[in-house]
Amino acid sequence: MHYRVIFLCVLLASGVSCTVPEEPKADSISITEVSDSLTFWGDAAPIIFKHCTPCHHKDGAGPFPLTDFKDLASRIKTIRLAIADNYMPPWPADPSYRHFKGEKVLSPIEKTILLSWIDQGAVEGKKTENEIIPITYSDLELGEPDLIIPLPETVGIPGNARDFFAVARVNFELKKDTILKAIAFVPGNRQLVHHVNAHLINYEPGKKTKYGGGTWLLDAEKSSSMSAYRQLNLANDDGTYPPMLVSAFNYLPGVEPASYPDGLGTTYIAKNGAFLLNTLHFGPSPIDTTDRSEIHLFFADRAPERPLRELQMGTLGVTTVVPEFVIHADSVSIFTTSYNVPAAMSVLTINPHMHLLGKTFQAWASSPDGKDTIPLILIPDWDFRWQYFYTFPTIQVIPAGYTITAKASFDNTVHNPFNPNIPPITMRSGGEHMKTTDEMFQFFLTFVDYRIGDENIEL
Repeated sequence: MHYRVIFLCVLLASGVSCTVPEEPKADSISITEVSDSLTFWGDAAPIIFKHCTPCHHKDGAGPFPLTDFKDLASRIKTIRLAIADNYMPPWPADPSYRHFKGEKVLSPIEKTILLSWIDQGAVEGKKTENEIIPITYSDLELGEPDLIIPLPETVGIPGNARDFFAVARVNFELKKDTILKAIAFVPGNRQLVHHVNAHLINYEPGKKTKYGGGTWLLDAEKSSSMSAYRQLNLANDDGTYPPMLVSAFNYLPGVEPASYPDGLGTTYIAKNGAFLLNTLHFGPSPIDTTDRSEIHLFFADRAPERPLRELQMGTLGVTTVVPEFVIHADSVSIFTTSYNVPAAMSVLTINPHMHLLGKTFQAWASSPDGKDTIPLILIPDWDFRWQYFYTFPTIQVIPAGYTITAKASFDNTVHNPFNPNIPPITMRSGGEHMKTTDEMFQFFLTFVDYRIGDENIEL
């Protein structure tokens, strides 16, 4: 199950020093102590169930399950190759540059155990008395949702091998006004749902009683925002428009459950309202298929003490891309974007975002005198298919006066196997409706108002 919690964009005020989280502890056993009689249930399963089954389970994002020995037995050569080449588990961020919560990185001892187990013949062995349970996203921190809201109806995705954009209005009615700690978008068709940008509309009592109009707009690329709002009948009964909480939740490839300590990141949701999915993007499909995704709501016990904020840098954000974001054909181009921090930020989660031409991504924060640098993230080999919201183990404070810089390279040559255009063509930002074959350079930072001691708060 993939989640992203709620974000807003605003600036902060304060000043503070910063620290870099400690690295995770090393394995308690050495590689030389690995047994020469390893078994699946005794040795390999705990590693597989920790790192692999969150995606590789029935109806998961992975193309096949790995929740039982028989699942692995038929694919053992492929699994060995993926592990040996560090292709799996997927974790683009360089752990030697910066560590994050829930890293999908096999430690040296875990990798050795798996490869040794395979080389020893991939013996199944016997299950232990305390049976090991595979971890799936639905088992993680947020638990069971308090309310599940399915999309209005099943949507058909044409099999024309083209990107498909839809806009939808998803009405809801609760027993009372409620505080949410998280909103989750759960794709029905995990193989094709690429991204969702969703807004929240809270209707005031008595202002919205007529819910006619369409709930789906399937030709989203040809409609303006106001045209879509009219077709979906988002206005109050008197024709005025209610306030809209932009980016109430979002979904991108690779996004996982996210939850923060109590008091961080809740939002108000009225008894009556609607979610506007603007837009719901499906990747190209060679066959006609369908999707019926869901929105999961998680209720909070109290109102937020510290609302989450979001800083969006780069394409469609608050910072300028330098030089102008034009990726010339047959070239590898490098761009940067920077943000001067006016007041201290307590950063929880970061998210780099590019498309198919992306090659490398790096971000850091530096002091005005250049004597201090805070490493934020390094992705040396960008893969569009794996994009995460990276959460720090403890809150990362960026002091006032520092400059946050993101730097990315784009490969628009025939040597890029993901290049959608052969021969290459000059690429620019695709505008508001981003296709997979368009390009962008973005960096998102989720943060809260700084308070003394934030640097010691574990996430």
